[in-house]
Amino acid sequence: MVNPFKRRTYLRGIAGGVTSIGIANSVSAQDVKSESSEGKSETCPSDQAEPSPYTPVVEQAAVTGGAAAENLFRTGLEVEYKEGSKAAVVTDADRTAQATAIDTLKRAYPDAPIVGEEKVGEATKEVPSSGLAFTVDPIDGSYNYTRGNSLWCTSVAAIDDAEAVAAATAVPERDDIYTGSPAEVQRNGEPVSVTDRTDPTGFMVAPTYWWGMDSRDQFATATSEVVRRFNDLRRYGSTQLALAAVAAGEIEAAITNIDNLNPWDTIAGAALVEWAGGTVTDLQGNDWGHDSHGLVASNGGAHEEVIEATQQIEAAAE
Repeated sequence: MVNPFKRRTYLRGIAGGVTSIGIANSVSAQDVKSESSEGKSETCPSDQAEPSPYTPVVEQAAVTGGAAAENLFRTGLEVEYKEGSKAAVVTDADRTAQATAIDTLKRAYPDAPIVGEEKVGEATKEVPSSGLAFTVDPIDGSYNYTRGNSLWCTSVAAIDDAEAVAAATAVPERDDIYTGSPAEVQRNGEPVSVTDRTDPTGFMVAPTYWWGMDSRDQFATATSEVVRRFNDLRRYGSTQLALAAVAAGEIEAAITNIDNLNPWDTIAGAALVEWAGGTVTDLQGNDWGHDSHGLVASNGGAHEEVIEATQQIEAAAE
C-alpha cells in the first residue's frame, strides 16, 4: 500500500507558498472563526470538536521549514553556541528554516504575530494573550542536527487567545509528520492516539530538555527514577519529537522539571498529547500552560506515578 502522504517527495519538493495546498493567500482570523461557526451542525454532539481551519497552514509551514533545514543537513554548517552552552547551538539552517516557515504563515495570515526561537522575520519571544498567533521552532533538536543525528524536527502551532488550536511537527529525516487539532491527531495522514497502558512497568518514558553540567544531579535523578519505576528510558534530544511520540502512542510519557520552558519548544507537542487523549500537567498536577513550572505529559494511564518521578528530579535541585 502506498502511503497517501508521499512523505519524502512532499518534504523535499514542496518549496512553494501555502497556495500549493489550496490555502487562501489572505484570510483573516475573524473570517475563519465566522466560517467555522456558520458551518457547525446543530445535530453535532457538544463534546465533538470541529476540525481546525488552521491545521493546513501549520502543516505547510512545518513542512516547508523542515524542507529548508533538510536541504542543509549534514553540509558542514558553522555552529554557533548560545549563552556559552555546549548544547544550545544555532546554525544558518535554524534561521533559514524559521524564515521559510514564517513566509508560509505570513502568506496566509500577514497580520498574525510569530513567536519564534531565532531572531528572524520579526519574531517575538512572548505569546500574546489574545488574538491569533503562531509559534515556530525551526529545528527542535539542534544539537542532534549539528552532529548529523536525524532526530530533529520542525514544529509549528496556531494559538488563539493563548490556547493552541492546531499543531504540526515535521520530522524530515524520518519521513514523518504529526498534525492535530482538538478534533483529531494524525501521523502521516492516519489517526493516532496515546496508548491505553496503565501499568507503569510497561511504560517507555523520555526525560526531556537538557540539564547542564551544573545540574548533573537532576539529570542522574531523572535517569534513576525512570529506570526504577518504568520499563525503559528514551532520550530524543528534542522535546517536540518526544511529545509527538507520546501523542502517537510510540512512548507513554515525556517529562521535565525545568522552569521557564520556551513556548516554541512545547506548545505544539503538548497540544498534540492532549488532543490524542493524553494528560499534560505541571509538577503539581495542575493544567499545563506555556508558562508552567515543568511539564509532565503522559497517556494518562498512570499519570500520578509519572508526576512523582518528575517531582523527585525537582527535589534533586533543592
